Amino acid sequence: MNEIKIAVIGLGYVGLPLARLFSTKYLTVGFDMNQKRVDTLMAGHDVTFEVADDLLQDAIHNHGFKCTTSIDEISDCNFYIVAVPTPVDENNRPDLKPLWGASEIVGKVISKGDIVVYESTVYPGVTEEECLPVVERVSGLEFNKDFFAGYSPERINPGDKEHTVEKIKKVTSGSTPEIAEVVDKIYNSVLVNGTHRASSIKVAEASKIIENSQRDVNIAFMNELAKIFNAMEIDTHDVIDAASSKWNFIKLSPGLVGGHCISVDPYYLIQKAQVYGVLPRVMSNARRLNDGMGAYVANQTIKCMNKKGVIVKDSKILILGITFKENCPDIRNTKIVDIYHTFEEYTNNITIYDPWADIDAVRHEYGLEIINVLSGREKYDSIILAVAHDEFLNLDIRSFLSSEKGVVYDVKGILPRKIVDARL
Repeated sequence: MNEIKIAVIGLGYVGLPLARLFSTKYLTVGFDMNQKRVDTLMAGHDVTFEVADDLLQDAIHNHGFKCTTSIDEISDCNFYIVAVPTPVDENNRPDLKPLWGASEIVGKVISKGDIVVYESTVYPGVTEEECLPVVERVSGLEFNKDFFAGYSPERINPGDKEHTVEKIKKVTSGSTPEIAEVVDKIYNSVLVNGTHRASSIKVAEASKIIENSQRDVNIAFMNELAKIFNAMEIDTHDVIDAASSKWNFIKLSPGLVGGHCISVDPYYLIQKAQVYGVLPRVMSNARRLNDGMGAYVANQTIKCMNKKGVIVKDSKILILGITFKENCPDIRNTKIVDIYHTFEEYTNNITIYDPWADIDAVRHEYGLEIINVLSGREKYDSIILAVAHDEFLNLDIRSFLSSEKGVVYDVKGILPRKIVDARL
């Protein structure tokens, strides 16, 4: 290729950190359909906190990084990276509309000799069977003759300041051996820990989806254990700590599985497997079990309230946290919503406190009202620590209870045992 100019399509949790990183080495343009998002980024601030303001501003002012909603401003690029969401619909079936839309955009601007690389998590075959035909149709160019493709699955972990994008070892692939080498070289040029070049695009696609499916299955096993041991009145975390003393025991914890990856990606492989006549029972059962854990937590809390003589009907409930994980503002597919709705059958006096979540985003996505500041004047009959934000560790949680018999339920297993009535 001649001088490389990169366009990253989709400036969310994946696209922005990647675009910022590439801008340190290549002329890079970030494209997003959301004008508000683009304006905020060009003002030097990332509301997801995935890219620190000083790094973003350095990229803009010192490396020529630009974000735009204009297709014209990416028309002279020659290396396109697609990093848009891959959600599921209300029936948990893969929703490829964002990918189709991004592929249409690429088709409008791609030229002969250009490369398009997809990063979005998909089942094996999506890049070549669903995306590239769209690029061909819109551009009028022929795949692997006029333009080429690659796949390099994202491995962003929202809120993780240790495994940042430049430190992640990336899987790469290309539509021909020569293109695979080009794609690998470009990614390698900005990564500290290098790459793993997969033998094909489908292998790269499959590698990503099993990463998250494996995590989902493993957590489901721990959640099933938690249900068993809770029924036996045995503390699950004590059991795990004891088992962890064996050298080859894999230590994991039970919990709520939300977010845009682990709680979504397995459905893509489940759906595709059935097309080939394979019923993926382990993954399907794991998904069902994990999806039910929010309601389980609420019902366990209610059980504890009943045992302590706390009237559940019209009780005042405080839920600490609504983001899907600690110390980040990401609310996508959060299972705390299920805790809320289960309690809603008994009371409307439910407060959600989260200093990280955006109030407007929660209202828009879930129709729920939350608070970012907790008043010491309000007292509650039951408190559920649902997310392990650092701010919650410094709270005198029992001081927010209306009486000594009030209930504290610890989903994350991080609070001192002496202040907790029950935990997952």
